[in-house]
Amino acid sequence: MKVMVIGGGGREHAIIKKLKESKEITELYALPGNGGIAEDAVCVNIGATDIAAQVKFAAENKIDYAVVAPDDPLCLGAVDELTKAGISCFGPDKKAAIIEGSKVFSKNLMKKYGIPSAAYEVFDNPESALAYLETAPLPAVIKADGLALGKGVIIAETREDAKRAVRDIMEDKVFGKSGEKIVIEEFLTGPEVSVLSFTDGETVVPMVSSMDHKRALDGDKGLNTGGMGTIAPNPYYTPEIAKQCMEKIFLPTVNAMNAEGRTFKGCLYFGLMLTADGPKVIEYNCRFGDPETQVVLPLLESDLFTVMRAVTNGTLKNTEVRFKSGAAACVIIASGGYPVSYRKGFEIKMDESVKDSVFVAGAENKDGRLVTSGGRVLGVTATAPTLKEALCAAYEKAEKISFENAFYRRDIGLKALNAGKEN
Repeated sequence: MKVMVIGGGGREHAIIKKLKESKEITELYALPGNGGIAEDAVCVNIGATDIAAQVKFAAENKIDYAVVAPDDPLCLGAVDELTKAGISCFGPDKKAAIIEGSKVFSKNLMKKYGIPSAAYEVFDNPESALAYLETAPLPAVIKADGLALGKGVIIAETREDAKRAVRDIMEDKVFGKSGEKIVIEEFLTGPEVSVLSFTDGETVVPMVSSMDHKRALDGDKGLNTGGMGTIAPNPYYTPEIAKQCMEKIFLPTVNAMNAEGRTFKGCLYFGLMLTADGPKVIEYNCRFGDPETQVVLPLLESDLFTVMRAVTNGTLKNTEVRFKSGAAACVIIASGGYPVSYRKGFEIKMDESVKDSVFVAGAENKDGRLVTSGGRVLGVTATAPTLKEALCAAYEKAEKISFENAFYRRDIGLKALNAGKEN
C-alpha cells in the first residue's frame, strides 16, 4: 500500500520509522519531510498546511492511506478534505480537532462533563482579564485560546507578570489570532504525565506513559521549549492512577466528544497533573506529542499501520496493541540560542553506529550533507530493560553526534530515576 505522512519534524520521523516496519506498506512518502526523513521515505516539497496540494498529490499518486501528524493541518481540516477525495486517514476531523484548537472549547467541555481539571475563567477582552487579575490567586496560568506552536501558555508568579502576559497575548498579539480569547487557570502542582492514546471514538487504548522536559536548561531552568527530552514509562503513573484516569478522564472525554457530535478518531493526547486531589487534565492534544512519540513508538511491539487502520475503521477493540517491557529515553540536541534565536546551516556529523537511533527534527540536506535548519535538531533515543540503562545508552549515542553550537540537557530522566526517593 502507498502511505503518506504529513509533517516534517522529529515526531513524523518516529512515525515513519515505525511504519517502515510494516510489510504491507510498499511506498512511503513524507510531505514535506526533512533531510533526515529522506533516508526513510520519499520527501515531497508540499507544506504541512497546503491541504489542496496534499489532496492533489494523493489523488495523482494513488495514495491508499494518509497520516496527518501535526496540529495545524488537523485543525484546518486536512482529514476532512482527504477523506472527501477518497483517501483513508489517521487523525481527527476538523470538528474533533477543536479539542486542541481551542482551549476555551476544551475547558468548557471538561466543565460540562465533570472531567477533572483546573478551575478557570475565560476572557475575550483585556480589560476584564486585567480586572480579574487584581484578586486572582497566584501563580496564575494564562493560555491563549488557539494554537501557538506549543508556546501559548504562560505561568505568572506575580500580578505584574500576569498582567504583562495578558497584554502581550491580547493587545500586542504575540500569538496572533490565537490570543483573541484567553483562559486564566488555577495553578496545579504535582508530577506531570503525558499519555498518548489510540481511540476510534469508542475504544480507548492508552500507550506507554511518558515524561517530557520542557525547560531549556538543566535543573528545569531557562525558557520553556517544545521539549528537550523524554522518558517512558513515567514512574509516577502507577497502575492505580492509570485505572482512575481511564474511568474519570479518558473514557469520559471520548464519550463527551461523541455527545457533542465531534467523534474523535486518532491519537488523543492527555497532558495530566497528578495532584493531591487526584489526576487532572492540563491539556488535550489532537495528535501524537513531540518529543513523547520518540520514546513511545520505539516501545510499540504491534504493527503501527495495523493499529492506525483499526482506529480509522472503528475496529480498535478487536486489535491487539502491545508494548515492550523496559524503558526508553530521548535526548534532544538543539541549536545554541534555542528557543529564542539561533543560527542555521551547520553540518551535522554523526557516527554511522547511531543513525538508526536518531530522529531528525530540524535538518535539511544540502549538497549531500545534513545541516541544521531548526531549533530542535535531533532526538537521540535508546531503549533498554531499565530506565537507567536507556538513559546511559542515549547519552552515549548523543556524544557521537556534533555540530557547531549544539547543546543538550544533561539531566533528562533524573527526576524519574529519583521518583519515590523524595521522602
